[in-house]
Amino acid sequence: MRTVLFVDDDASVLQAIRQLFSDDAAMRLLVASSGEEALEIVRKDDVWLVVSDNHMPGISGIELLELLRHISPKTGRILMTAHADLKTAIDAINISEAFRFIIKPWDNDDFKSIVHEAVERSEVVRELAHCEIGAVSSIAQAIELKDPYTRGHCDRVAEYASTLAMKVGLSNENIIHIKYGGWLHDCGKIGVPKSVLNFPGRLDEAGMKIIHRHSLWGAEVARQAGLPAEVVNMILYHHEKYDGSGYPYGLKGEEITLEARIVAIADVFDSLRTRRPYRAACTSRQVREIMREMSEAFFDPHLMGLFRDIAEEVLEEDARRAAIHRRELAG
Repeated sequence: MRTVLFVDDDASVLQAIRQLFSDDAAMRLLVASSGEEALEIVRKDDVWLVVSDNHMPGISGIELLELLRHISPKTGRILMTAHADLKTAIDAINISEAFRFIIKPWDNDDFKSIVHEAVERSEVVRELAHCEIGAVSSIAQAIELKDPYTRGHCDRVAEYASTLAMKVGLSNENIIHIKYGGWLHDCGKIGVPKSVLNFPGRLDEAGMKIIHRHSLWGAEVARQAGLPAEVVNMILYHHEKYDGSGYPYGLKGEEITLEARIVAIADVFDSLRTRRPYRAACTSRQVREIMREMSEAFFDPHLMGLFRDIAEEVLEEDARRAAIHRRELAG
C-alpha cells in the first residue's frame, strides 16, 4: 500500500491534511506530531513518502529528512515550511536531498499534485530495485506517458546508444548498462509537472529551472533503486555538453563519462526527429545540419564521427517511410 507519513507539530495542520486526502483510496495516510515519532513509524513501517514541516520542537524537518536519507533511502522526502527563505530551500536540497519544497499556506490542488508525483516516483524506485531488463523498458515507457510528445523516445535512444557503444567496442556488460541508461535517461521527468513538460512554447526561467533538475531527480531515483553507477551517471550527465555549457554541473570534455557522452548524442538526435510541444519535428536535412553544428561544441567529436553512419541509416529509413506515406495519400 502507498503509505505517506505527514509530520507536523500543529494538530490543526494534520487535521487539514487528513481532510484533503480523505478521498484518496490508493493512499494510506499516517501522521506524526514530531520528528522523533516519525522516525519510530518509519523504522516499523514501509513508508513510501514523508512530508514534514520544518520548524518543530526537537528534530527539525530538515534534520528528520536527512536522517531518513540514511535510515530509509527509498522513502521519498518533501519539506513543508511557512518560512521560505533561501537558506531553508538550499538546506532542503543539499542536506536532506528533499524531492520537493512546499510553502505554507499551500494551494490544495498543488499540494495533492506534488504528493502524488512523489508517490509515483517512489513507486518507480521500488519497481526498478526488483526488476529485470525487460521490465526496465516498460517502466520507462510508463514514465513517457506523462509526456505524449516523447512516446517511444526512450526505446529509440537505447537502440541508437547501444549501437554506438558496439561501434566504440565496449564490453557486453557496458552495452547492457548503456541500454538501461538509454531507457531511463529521462526518468527524472516523473518529478516534473505536466504543465511544464507539455508547455506549448518557450518556458520562463522558473520552468527551465524545474526542467534542469530532472537529471538530478532521475539520478537520485536510480541511486535509490541500487542501479549500477554507469546507469546513474548517464541519467545525471546526459545534458552535459562537451564544451562545458551543459547542466547540471557544466562538466567539460572527458569529465563527462563515456556512457553519458554516448547517450547525449542519441538523445539529441532522436529529439530533433520528433515533434515537441514547442516545435515541429525537424526534416532530415535540418537534423543533419543541426547535428553537424552541434558536433563542434556539444558532442565528443570521436563519438560523433562514429555516429554519423548510424544517423544516416535512420534518416534514410525516415525518407523511405515518408515517400511511401506520400504515395498512399496521393493514391
